This record gives sequence, structure tokens and C-alpha cells, in this order.
Amino acid sequence: MNENEYFETSDLSLVAALCSFGAKIEALERNNGPRVVFYIKREKGLDQLVRVFYARELQVDPLTYYNCLRDAKSRLYGSPIE
Repeated sequence: MNENEYFETSDLSLVAALCSFGAKIEALERNNGPRVVFYIKREKGLDQLVRVFYARELQVDPLTYYNCLRDAKSRLYGSPIE
């Protein structure tokens, strides 16, 4: 996948946080081993959300975060890897 078009991460908590702000998981890819890479379409403001997340300053609604985490896990464990 094009690195400039998609943000790649294997951090499930980051994926859930980004999805809480409307980011969409476009694809999953299993590399050699147990890690799975999530591909999220790069939209305006995504990189800023990532910076704020890792600075531990991102605030999300707990229920929204939980639902996004559940959805990401469902895609990870409940569906075939794309």
C-alpha cells in the first residue's frame, strides 16, 4: 500500500483512538509472525491525532473508544485477514 496515502500501525489502542475520531480501517495485513498491520486512510488531521495520542494528551469518549476497540478486535480476530 502507498505509504503517503495510508497510515500504518500495529498498535491496537491507537487504532481504536483514531477510529473514535472517525478514521476508518481500510485494510489489515499479517506480516511474518503474530503482528497485524492496520492501514488507515490518511486524512487531514490524522498525523496530529497520532502525535497527541503518543503525548498522552488525547481525550476520547470512553464508550466511543470501547466500541471502536471492539470493532477493531472483531476485524482482527473475527474476519479473514485482507
